Amino acid sequence: MRRQRTVADGLRVVVRALVYAVLGGTALLAVATVASVLGPTLALDLYTPPVAAWWTVFTAVVVQAVPFLLLGTVVSAAIGAFVPERVLRRLLPRSPVLAVPVAGLAGTVLPGCECASVPVAGSLMRRGVAPAAALAFLLSAPAINPVVLVATSLAFPGRPEMVLARLLASLGTAVVMGWLWARFGKEKWLTPPRRDTGPHPTTGARASLTGLQHDFLHAGGFLVLGAAAAATFNIAVPRSLLDLFTGSPWLSVLLLALLAVVLCVCSEADAFVAASLSAFPATAALVFMVVGPMVDLKLFALQTGTFGRAFAVRFASVTWVVAVAAGVLTGWWLL
Repeated sequence: MRRQRTVADGLRVVVRALVYAVLGGTALLAVATVASVLGPTLALDLYTPPVAAWWTVFTAVVVQAVPFLLLGTVVSAAIGAFVPERVLRRLLPRSPVLAVPVAGLAGTVLPGCECASVPVAGSLMRRGVAPAAALAFLLSAPAINPVVLVATSLAFPGRPEMVLARLLASLGTAVVMGWLWARFGKEKWLTPPRRDTGPHPTTGARASLTGLQHDFLHAGGFLVLGAAAAATFNIAVPRSLLDLFTGSPWLSVLLLALLAVVLCVCSEADAFVAASLSAFPATAALVFMVVGPMVDLKLFALQTGTFGRAFAVRFASVTWVVAVAAGVLTGWWLL
């Protein structure tokens, strides 16, 4: 009797999670659609065509990205609640040198946003996974999972080389950073993550619902901010100033690498933002997509709170350099 009641409670929570996901995605799409209709009308009434162009870019980015953001957060919440971390730990070799690439490749089959990757990596460390392998998974999971790769293919239609370049550059960055930590990382830099003793469930259907609500609202907010920033950048930055960067491959790469840190766009949606920056070279757009899921302001805050400031400062700065280098080299080779 108790078992049947538990199953029934679990089914109700799952149905409720799906309803919340559908209603949340529909509401966000409705807001974007209404904005796309009213925004240009208001802009024309005020005789400001640039505002109409801003609304067009903003709504295009949001409407294209919301389905993938919703799918990514649903899958991420389900994995965090129903897949025990010990499954990954048992699949990893004992040697950190071998465990790092295996953990990096695991990111291709375990979808999740960068916000969820930090607590998952901390949980892996608590359960005995080598920090180098856990950090490689932290970087690869939000950057090369199936949802992100499919979103990238749709953001850059007819350009499969962009998807391959993102996969190789992001995986290479994750593996290199894992190996660098295994070789040069010091225990005093890494504050061990504490075990969660809060009232919220950590497994099961209720945990999945809690994770879905948090991830979708949190990532959706950053998506809206990122889309607004991208639209503002496209409209407000003078073309003469933009030509100074787009005319130089190196300056364009550095600019988008810095923008990726500041914009904090969710990895399920950053490909659409990168595609909207059409004035920049393809290599610069690739660097934007490689850096964003690995180094941005919200990730730095999450890493500081989970692993300590000494770790976050060193890890984020070195990751940024490695990600930029990997994006440039891969872009030079494939694009």
